[in-house]
Amino acid sequence: MRILYGIQGTGHGHISRARVILPRLKQLADVDILISGYNYNLSLDDPIRYIARGISLEYDHKGSVDYFVTAKNIRPIKLLQDIHSLPVTDYDFVVNDYEPVTAWAAYKSGVPTVAISHQASFLSQKTPRPKNVSLFSEGVLRHFAPSNTAVACHYLRYDEFIEPPIVRRHIQNLSPSAQDHVTVYLPAYNYRELLPYFNAIPEVAWHIFSSDCEQSRWDKNVWLRPVGNESFLESIESCLGIVSATGFETTSESMYLGKKLFTIPIRNQYEQLCNAAALEELGAYVSHTIGEHFISNLKHWIREGKTMSLAEVCDEDLLIQKIIAKGQDTVPNTVYRSKSA
Repeated sequence: MRILYGIQGTGHGHISRARVILPRLKQLADVDILISGYNYNLSLDDPIRYIARGISLEYDHKGSVDYFVTAKNIRPIKLLQDIHSLPVTDYDFVVNDYEPVTAWAAYKSGVPTVAISHQASFLSQKTPRPKNVSLFSEGVLRHFAPSNTAVACHYLRYDEFIEPPIVRRHIQNLSPSAQDHVTVYLPAYNYRELLPYFNAIPEVAWHIFSSDCEQSRWDKNVWLRPVGNESFLESIESCLGIVSATGFETTSESMYLGKKLFTIPIRNQYEQLCNAAALEELGAYVSHTIGEHFISNLKHWIREGKTMSLAEVCDEDLLIQKIIAKGQDTVPNTVYRSKSA
């Protein structure tokens, strides 16, 4: 059995998920990997067979998706070339983590595709949405990387095809405690935009991780740190809370560790707005802007914010069994709809 595994490089959730799934999948099949995107920082331990430019989101460093720069950096001819040149018919089926090149290549060639992304959970109408539902964004979520079937993931089992979050071993092996610092990871912001707000709360030490920071240094009560896996794990293991964007991976890990969570969804990023709606239902503190009330909101959260938890985590062996079963049973050239859709 030959499987092509497509990974969206933007964000770290897709790659982190692949690190868990790939070793188990390779025990049962011959697996090749395609990764697309041009602004990812994490790497895989496994060899990558295909690299495509794909489509990546760009941020304005002030907390928002920059649609103009995102659109300007799309290379449509290159995208179509990658889709049409990919030898997807060499494979029995595609496992797709929100990756457009493998998804559309499989769709046009009639090769079955199993979506395993968090984004695939929004194929169900049962997953939480913000008050202002965007029909355009709903369409993008559904058609960016089309699939014939799905084994998605979310905070809870909102529908029959949705599994609990995958929590990587590095997180499961931590021994969490609550010391006197808060870990901050807001990748859509430049740390210089954030400093005045966190400097204004000197009673707490803040560890800000930023890709714009090249060398660790203290600025009053704020420890500015480059993004690094080991240093980030060390910080979140002992923090009293986490301030983060509303990506699925970081928020799930925060909940698994039993941390207080203050989350700021990236503006114009609809998936994060949906995640924010779900997290508010579960007790997280959500702020949609960093502005005049941000400091007082942070202080209130430090005093009153509740620790979070996950109801359950994914059974990884069962997940692989479901992926294989759906890949073998899938009817090609049908776009997936959940039973509730």
